[in-house]
Amino acid sequence: MSILTTPLPGTERSTVLGKVQYWFACFFAVGWTGVVCGGLAVQFIDWDYPCPLCMVQRMFMLLAALGAAYIVRRGMTGTVTGRDYMMGWGLALVAVMCGGFASWRQTMLHILPGDKGYGAPVLGLHMYVWAWILFMASVVAIGIVMAFAHSTADTTVPTSGVYGAAGRTVLGFIALVLAVNLVAVFLLEGFHWFLPDDPDRYRFFYDVGILD
Repeated sequence: MSILTTPLPGTERSTVLGKVQYWFACFFAVGWTGVVCGGLAVQFIDWDYPCPLCMVQRMFMLLAALGAAYIVRRGMTGTVTGRDYMMGWGLALVAVMCGGFASWRQTMLHILPGDKGYGAPVLGLHMYVWAWILFMASVVAIGIVMAFAHSTADTTVPTSGVYGAAGRTVLGFIALVLAVNLVAVFLLEGFHWFLPDDPDRYRFFYDVGILD
């Protein structure tokens, strides 16, 4: 075997870690988008209208998903560089930290004894508390994967087969949920500049005269 065909030390390990990080980016993006889907399900099935802080948290969840989606999209081109990892995970990190602050803020608004909180609890905790837990867990997860970014830089990712299909599915899923969420916000807010602190209806239908 010539020196030109001999794998460099650590190349196989770097390739494996790079593919693991690519799949983790897929999982991260789908995970946060799925959390938003859960919020939409509560909104449309239980008629539990989200408040402005709830919508802000959803936006940061989708922004975090888009950060990971950037890595997925770059992987679909064949190579993910260290700069791509830093760009994608950096965007996701900013998103989860801002989302963590928004969920913490909402939690503090309902921390006093006797306050029943906003919305119905899910598994014993309100949705904004669960959001804070997930945001903080994501900060830790992103810190771990960024620590290995130097070992996974310039990783070649197959652009066809299951890798390409997974990438297209992830990007399509995010785009669909993002569009649904934007429509949901518009229906709640209607033709007004601000969403009420405690919304009780879809104001768009009242603005256009469909409902009285």
